Amino acid sequence: MQTVKERYTLTQSQKMMVFILSMSLYGLSNMITELVPSVYVGPVEFSIEYFAFIPLTLCILFHPLYAAIGASLGEVIFGELMLGQFGGFGELEKFISFSLAMYIAGIMVTDPKNRQQVGMAALSGVIIHQLISMMVDIGKVWIGVDDFETLPGLAESVVVVEGFAFFNDVLFSGILFALIPTLYFVPRLYGKIEPLLGMKPRTRENTHSTRGILRPKLVIAAVLLAFAAFGFEFLSETDLNIFEWEAPFAEQLETNLIWISIGVAAVLSLSILFAIISRNKKAKDRIAHE
Repeated sequence: MQTVKERYTLTQSQKMMVFILSMSLYGLSNMITELVPSVYVGPVEFSIEYFAFIPLTLCILFHPLYAAIGASLGEVIFGELMLGQFGGFGELEKFISFSLAMYIAGIMVTDPKNRQQVGMAALSGVIIHQLISMMVDIGKVWIGVDDFETLPGLAESVVVVEGFAFFNDVLFSGILFALIPTLYFVPRLYGKIEPLLGMKPRTRENTHSTRGILRPKLVIAAVLLAFAAFGFEFLSETDLNIFEWEAPFAEQLETNLIWISIGVAAVLSLSILFAIISRNKKAKDRIAHE
């Protein structure tokens, strides 16, 4: 039986490093996707929705909770606030659904060297996020708080349209920008990047088993968070969404603001990585001299 000491734990400073690293890296990647144009083939839109492999990799290698929340906050800061806009309650829906999906994906993996576990977690994270988003969009149309936008060539049914968009996002973004890169980076970074942050790698012995995902408390919390995401998105379509705002200059300076956001995220990411490596080097030098 495992003791508390044997379990994977991080200090507060290490958790903060994971949080800021996830926030800055994912924020940077979100800005890059803003510059990549979409490609249309008939009614089908092929676009990079997000580079999900970044938070997935960090959630699998490090602390799932702090990496997941950090990535979601990075999207809000660099993808919304720094562009002079904020979606109000709608941003809370994105924050909850994405954090929940990435966290569940992170705790699914007990052995980062197991490609099967990593692959299933990567796809599961994208599917959970897209499924919640799909159900929210369908619910908004059924309840009547949002208009239904048809797509040429598809049946005029919100279920068909949203279902098509769901499978398109999972198969395109989920495989190309989540599954494949995660399968590549996780095994190669495992055991190499953790020491740079002064951490021990996660192993099967010091993490919860995958059966822990089905713990009643976690299941109940996930369901409640999903319903909360629905509620916030519904509120975003009503007059109660008083937190939504957009700066007068946001549209005119959109491209410039994107580049500024990219620069800030890049500088923050490099600063954190440099600080981590520098601190780790000093620690090694101090041990060598003792």
